Amino acid sequence: MLSTTFRRSRNWDPWGELNRLPLEMNRIFSGLSDAVRTGGSSFPAMNVLSREDRLVITAELPGVDVDDLDITINGDVVTLTGKRPEDDLQEGEKYHRRERNSGSFSRTLQLPFEVDSTKTEAEYDRGVLTVVLHKPEEHKPKKISVKRAS
Repeated sequence: MLSTTFRRSRNWDPWGELNRLPLEMNRIFSGLSDAVRTGGSSFPAMNVLSREDRLVITAELPGVDVDDLDITINGDVVTLTGKRPEDDLQEGEKYHRRERNSGSFSRTLQLPFEVDSTKTEAEYDRGVLTVVLHKPEEHKPKKISVKRAS
């Protein structure tokens, strides 16, 4: 009789595990390619919301001073750059765990169309940056009236 450390689970399927391997490898490497494309990290986390006449980008930037932020718009590309300050460690202190990065960062997003950069608005409140990008007239929805047939 096998000891408990070597017993197989009744539900364990070695072929199922082999079939899962390529899926897991793709998941791992897709995350790696995201990190390479974004300069090594996905900081800051960003959402892009499309509304009828504008796009709204929100970015989580805890601990970042508004004076350390720059937003650049070039056609359909928005780039957010900035700097998050280094934590000051006292003598004898060291990190037990460190998940919050510091230093310079940059995120670039390609938008679905060019925006009117002259109407762009940005606001920073409680660690969240909100950027409102207005759609040019040619990308705004247009209401078409339907005529009755005579």
